[in-house]
This record gives sequence, structure tokens and C-alpha cells, in this order.
Amino acid sequence: MSDRDPSSPASVLEPLDARLADLVALYEDLHRHPELAYEETRTAAEAARRLTAYGYDVTTGIAVTGVTGVLRNGPGPVVLLRADMDALPVSENSDVPYASTVPGRMHACGHDVHVTCLLGAADLLAAGRDRWSGTLVVLFQPAEEAGSGARAMLDDGLYSKQLVPVPDVVLAQHVAPFGAGLIAYCPGACMAAADALEITFHGTGGHGSRPETTVDPILMAAAFVQRVQSVVAREIAAKEQAVVTVGSFHAGDTANVIPDRAVVRLSVRSFDANVRTAVLAAIERIARAEAAASGASEEPETTMLGSFPVTVNDDAVLAAVNADFTRHFGDQRVFAFDPATGSEDAGLLATAAEAPLYYWWLGGWDPDAFRTALAAGRLAQDIPSNHSPRFVPVTRPTLSTGVQALTVAALGQLGRA
Repeated sequence: MSDRDPSSPASVLEPLDARLADLVALYEDLHRHPELAYEETRTAAEAARRLTAYGYDVTTGIAVTGVTGVLRNGPGPVVLLRADMDALPVSENSDVPYASTVPGRMHACGHDVHVTCLLGAADLLAAGRDRWSGTLVVLFQPAEEAGSGARAMLDDGLYSKQLVPVPDVVLAQHVAPFGAGLIAYCPGACMAAADALEITFHGTGGHGSRPETTVDPILMAAAFVQRVQSVVAREIAAKEQAVVTVGSFHAGDTANVIPDRAVVRLSVRSFDANVRTAVLAAIERIARAEAAASGASEEPETTMLGSFPVTVNDDAVLAAVNADFTRHFGDQRVFAFDPATGSEDAGLLATAAEAPLYYWWLGGWDPDAFRTALAAGRLAQDIPSNHSPRFVPVTRPTLSTGVQALTVAALGQLGRA
């Protein structure tokens, strides 16, 4: 199909250059004003304002801050495009002029990019509605970082109360620390399941000068932290994938008092249900064993804080969208990548609809810096990852590529006008 064809993606994307300055300003504003899970009121209000102006039927307040826009445009498939909105409790460490103005809060995972790109695509697709047929749903989700936002929107009646029509396909993207302008994909299971746990170790507190009168929960929990690192190395087969990370350890308030408890928080990542079960069982076993070895009179308490399912891409939709990506971007900018041990809840929106999902990654780092680090074998050292206080994607060409990717993918799944 020629780019001169009025139904081609190029004709719908034509206004993008003129809109790009506004999108950059939007992204920088969102980055300055990060909001945590279920607090995304400012972000949600801006999304709703713009969607209304574009001509969408807008619903707000789904699962507190979720926003949807529906554009019905004749017969054809229902295509859902999703972006997450929440920031992280991270203090930014960057020198960009639009750095976070909220102490201890930062868009360290690029959700400001996601919101901006989806609004850009929603604008272009609405303006180009004479080029396609069907129903477009754009969804701005809260609380992805908490692992509960998609489920909360579903529980609040996203489909069951017909707040939006049930989609025939769900599409989403996530900015990642590789060269801006590139798109990466992974067939099948592309992102891991995740479980967040809190384990409370109970001891007997006392004076720091008389440890013999106590059962020290700090020592107990510290032994657990070291021992639990052996689970993946010694209990999971090398051909399998799993990650166990201790991200939080809290105990005591002062130097000369042994507390009566220590609280550890962990994250477990896996791609296989049997591996997940084995890792969680091993964590429980080690926690109880360390408590028993310390002479604790009470077993540890384990609380599940949240979980993400495995994110699984549909083979047919992936192949179709990738063909569209390759035609639009060229085969040098679209490449396969290994499964990521990060986690996502976008798949729940597809599973609940019994619809296929395609979730891809969008490059966001300065292309020259990325190439230099890659050539030197220093990607891990020189390119900050998501959740780093230095993870600030470049605006160009990240935003234009992200808008194009969502627009091209949606057009390929919608009907022809």
C-alpha cells in the first residue's frame, strides 16, 4: 500500500509533526507532577479534558482515578489501547529542566511517556476517523506499580457495567532503556509473574547490652535474607527463570535496643506456575527454619501484598502488528528481545475480555549514548533502568515513535473505512 493511499497509516499520522511540540510540553508537565497509585487526579483530569476535546465519550473515576474514552465509528472490531499513569516513591536524580517538583516522587518508570503517547494517538485516530471503521477504546489505568489497577478497574465494572465495550484485542507498550526510535517485542510469555510478600519475624526485645536475654529478630531476618538468595541458585533448574529480591528491611528504632520484630519485604518473579509454587514454598520454609534456629517462640507471619500474572503475547496479533510496524518503521527498527523479568497487569484487561494481547517495548534512551554503551559493553553501568532515579527518557524521538506505534497498531486491527 502506498503512503499516498488515504487509508494508510501515513495519512492518519500526517498531523503528528504539528502536534509534537504540544505533546512534548504535556510530557514535561506530567514529569514535573508525578502522582502515586490511586492519586493520579491531576493526570486523569488532563487525560479526560483532552479526550473530551477530541470527541470521545469519556468516563472518569473508575477505580478512583481511571479514565476511559470510547470513539464509536461504525461497524468493525473493538480495539483497546492502554496506558498506565502512576509514578513511584523515588527521588529524582537528573539534570533535566522538567525534573519532578514533588519531593520523593518521580516518574521513574516512564508512565508519563505512556500517557502522552496514548493521548497523541487518540488525537490522531479521532482526527482521522474517516480512514477506519470500528470502535476505539483508550484506557488510562491507575496503580500499575501496585499491581492492582487493572483488576480494580475490572472490579469497578469496566466490562460488566459496560463502561466500555468489551474489546476484541488489547494493545499496550512500555518505554524501556534502549535506543529511542526502536521497538522490541517478545513472542509468548514476555513479562514475568510477580508476587510481593511481607514477612514479619518475631523475637523478644531487650537492652542491647544484654543480648542473652533476647531473641534477636534482626539477626534472624538477616540470616533469612542471606539464605533466601540460595533458592534460585540451588533449588531452581538452570533452564528455568526466577528472581528473588529483598527490597525492604525494617527493624528497631535506636542503637541500644534489640526490637521484638523485624519486617522484610520481597519480590518474586517467575514465568512458570510450578517454579512459582516452588520458590514461594522455599521462602516460607527458610523463614520458619531461621526462626526455629534462633529460638523464636512464634513463627514468622507472611502476608501477600500483591501479585501480577504472566504477560503473554498472542502470536497472531503480534505477527500482524509487527508486519505493520516493519512496513512503517523499517525492519532495522523492530527487533526481537528476550522475556523481561519485570511485571505488568495489562494482560488482565485482555484475559477478562477473552481477547488477545500484544504488549511491546518502546526505546526511550538517547540513541547515541545507547550505541556507545553497547559498543563498550557497559549497558548495565551507563544506561539507567526503569525505576532508577536517573531514568528520564528523551522526548525525541521517543514520543513520536510511541505515538506512531500505537496509531499504526490500532489502524491495523480496526476495520477499513
